[in-house]
Amino acid sequence: MTTKKADEQKTKKPTSAEKAHDVAHERDELISQLQRLQAEFENYRKRTEGEKEVLMVYAKGDVIQKLLPLLDNFSLAFRTEQHGDEFVNGIKLIYSQLFDILENEGLQVIDATGQFDPTKHEALLTEKHEDKEHNLILEELQRGYTFKGRVLRNAKVKVNITR
Repeated sequence: MTTKKADEQKTKKPTSAEKAHDVAHERDELISQLQRLQAEFENYRKRTEGEKEVLMVYAKGDVIQKLLPLLDNFSLAFRTEQHGDEFVNGIKLIYSQLFDILENEGLQVIDATGQFDPTKHEALLTEKHEDKEHNLILEELQRGYTFKGRVLRNAKVKVNITR
């Protein structure tokens, strides 16, 4: 008799209430799965946007780094003021416009005064002055630049050594 009851239960068709419960359960699982997929996609989208922004910053930094020798050449032209005033003023205006554009993009000059900082400065020359502080920058030989916090080129300097 027990086998007959077991056979009846196996062949027994689910009631409409049981079907509705099964359908509701399956629906809830699908909704949950969809929500997880949406969250994963949103995280993926945010991550790729962040990576894209970082790549753009580095790409701009590379272009700006290639323009730094141009700024250096302008600076050299200012030192040799053998040309007429109009020519020099025109060159200064071009330099100013170029520098303003680069500065607006995030370029900053590294301060080459005060104490030597190996993360920002490169000591090309040293001199010994007992009356001055050790590691004091004596002269800037070439400007250094940062772009959005990243050093593009160290400032090349002359440093005092007293030890």
